[in-house]
Amino acid sequence: MKEDTIKPAVRTSLVQEYYFSRKLKQIAEMRQQGLNVINLGIGSPDLPPSMPVIDALYSATANPANHSYQSYNGIPELRNAFSEWYSTWFNVELSPADEILPLIGSKEGIMHISMAFLNPGDEALIPNPGYPTYEAATKLAGGRVRYYDLTEEGGWLPDIDRIEAAGVSNVKIMWVNYPHMPTGRKASHEVFRNLICFAEKHKILIVNDNPYSFILNDDYLSLLAVEGARKVALELNSLSKSHNMAGWRIGMVGGHADYISAIVRIKSNMDSGMFKPLQAAAVTALRSPGSWYKDLNNIYRSRRNSAEELMNTLGCSFDHGQSGLFLWGKIPSFRGDGEEFAEQILNDAYVFVTPGSVFGTNGKNYLRISLCATEAIINEANDRIKHKLQL
Repeated sequence: MKEDTIKPAVRTSLVQEYYFSRKLKQIAEMRQQGLNVINLGIGSPDLPPSMPVIDALYSATANPANHSYQSYNGIPELRNAFSEWYSTWFNVELSPADEILPLIGSKEGIMHISMAFLNPGDEALIPNPGYPTYEAATKLAGGRVRYYDLTEEGGWLPDIDRIEAAGVSNVKIMWVNYPHMPTGRKASHEVFRNLICFAEKHKILIVNDNPYSFILNDDYLSLLAVEGARKVALELNSLSKSHNMAGWRIGMVGGHADYISAIVRIKSNMDSGMFKPLQAAAVTALRSPGSWYKDLNNIYRSRRNSAEELMNTLGCSFDHGQSGLFLWGKIPSFRGDGEEFAEQILNDAYVFVTPGSVFGTNGKNYLRISLCATEAIINEANDRIKHKLQL
């Protein structure tokens, strides 16, 4: 007689397996069947970091002294480099001693911040559409999800008046993400000032998730640059997109020393610090010259041109001024919703693009194309779709 298995914790029922985790399994199965699936769905840079970064990793790894446990706060050299990076590119001065915390990727930071600031029943304002991890982290931390609408008609920007009208007495955290994923919308100094005023008025912690600040964008904005922001704001950043180091898992959170201290109390109970050679290589990456970002964006700009041609083939409308690692387009009304259209593209043309519904109900009529593929691959996907879907 087979014994019953032990039931998982209730919290596992609050979240689903990450969409891209499930989709990658499906793509792997299709490829095992001999189908040549082109993946234009995931924002995982296909280009390597610079050679000085790779050399720094190799050199530090060869040092026998660098293989021990590391500080939970990161090595001083890395905190200093993040501080210099923010000063140089964002005009923000952060103390490397207590206002910067290196992270094993900024996704980790979303969970740590949620655990550090949300009590059971506290509400978190989450953008719709937006990064799904904000919702998952809120639920796992015991908080309650409150969506706020971002719409094309509203320029994919938060409507503060509408949010206030709905009541914010139980809101503890508001997640924002500019340049925005998935829409590519950039913020402005005025948008950030309004967010900080809103946060000060209602004693809400605003967290800006800022990993796309260098991709197809030359207006480097930080929420922390707004006067008074330290009292009510944190900002996450990452080397994943800006330096082609997604698999290296190197990010940071910056803000008031008291907030950083609270996050450390969570983080120090969940990991044992980042491999020191990775930190040493990150120092080199953060000191990359301006030419690194320019050359990288020249590549992405060419890919964007090909992605725009693909969007035109699909009959999608889009904003040419988008920044970030993706192209976001609205599907024709006769195509149904984005998920149905994306499945048709995958099943008929063996090209994976992301349906906008993954990011919330306001994305259901949209598709997202990743720029993490060569022009040749994007062009092949375009030709295949034209042929297979007879577009």
